[in-house]
Amino acid sequence: MSSELYNEGPVVHKPTFIDGTSVEIPELKILKQDGSVYEGSDMPDIDEALAVKVYKTFVFHRVLDERMVASQRQGRLSFYMAALGEEAASVGGAAGLKPQDMIMSQYREQGALMFRGFSLENFMNQMFSNEKDLGKGRQMPIHYGSNELNYMTVSSPLGTQIPQATGYAYGQKLQGLDAVTLCYFGEGAASEGDFHAGLNMAAVHEAPVIFFCRNNGYAISTPSDEQYKGNGIASRGVGYGIKTLRVDGNDILAVIKATQTARKVALKENVPVLVEAMSYRLGAHSTSDDPSGYRTREEEAKWQANDPILRMKNWLLAENWWDENKEKALFEKLREKVLAAVKVSEKMSKPHIDTLITDVYDVPSNQLKAQLEQVKMHVNKYPEAYPFTAGKF
Repeated sequence: MSSELYNEGPVVHKPTFIDGTSVEIPELKILKQDGSVYEGSDMPDIDEALAVKVYKTFVFHRVLDERMVASQRQGRLSFYMAALGEEAASVGGAAGLKPQDMIMSQYREQGALMFRGFSLENFMNQMFSNEKDLGKGRQMPIHYGSNELNYMTVSSPLGTQIPQATGYAYGQKLQGLDAVTLCYFGEGAASEGDFHAGLNMAAVHEAPVIFFCRNNGYAISTPSDEQYKGNGIASRGVGYGIKTLRVDGNDILAVIKATQTARKVALKENVPVLVEAMSYRLGAHSTSDDPSGYRTREEEAKWQANDPILRMKNWLLAENWWDENKEKALFEKLREKVLAAVKVSEKMSKPHIDTLITDVYDVPSNQLKAQLEQVKMHVNKYPEAYPFTAGKF
């Protein structure tokens, strides 16, 4: 083996093991829970306009999550995944990027899409799979996508976006673009084979991709200590020869700074960067989950005291960039708008059956056309099973 392929350490003459404790991984913290900043902190590039935009996105995120969980409980929506307590990871990641950067998310990063300007109507249309849904009703709720906003459509299987992000970023590099790809995933997805393939490929081919791990402590009901024994996910980045940062995922200023720095490094050096944001999922994994079966109220209360939205609010108040009147008015306005949007979107017609075969190819093939006709014959034969479609063609 060539000595150029690894960094030579000290020579020993007895077996000497290294393990997860051999590498100390610092955690970036800038903002305290009371809104003050740690002395000597390297602040992100942020002004009042960006700060207020981020906070308004936070509020929109929390209100939407609140109302959509309620809608699912009322039977108006089939499924939903909230991000209570993790908003800083997704919103902060997007805030540290440029609009031309591609985002590939898992399924709890709607905050990044909100920050980029995805409208309330677009969120609702997707969740209710109506005729105005950009995805034409082909995905389950919260699987968003926007070509206009450089946000790749969410895919349900865990980890598939990781090697895809490497390939996309490598393409950006070959084209000489001023752009990177940011790939969100949870620590549970890091147990998938795609994680290892994607990181190794990115390191070897020097792709400008930011792997952003949102480590919230649980893969559905499986706690981190039952998922892995290493030093979080950051240690794996070191193992693959990737520049790595660990950040307090509830600290919005630290997340923005980490992402801004990672973007500069990825572009300037044409290398991947791994960011591990340490956070906690305060709510259920999804509306199909009950976290009381696998964690304690005391554990949840501990993390509730680290609410990332309250932390940013305290900072904004200290900067005189926000006040309680704006706070109350924003929450009230958004709650009214979300409720009104639900009532409109849930009553819209479903996508026309002809859209089943569009976007598969540039022009639908004869085979697809024949299959569509067979579907129509089946639907018309059993109209009672297809009340929203039968008899419309």
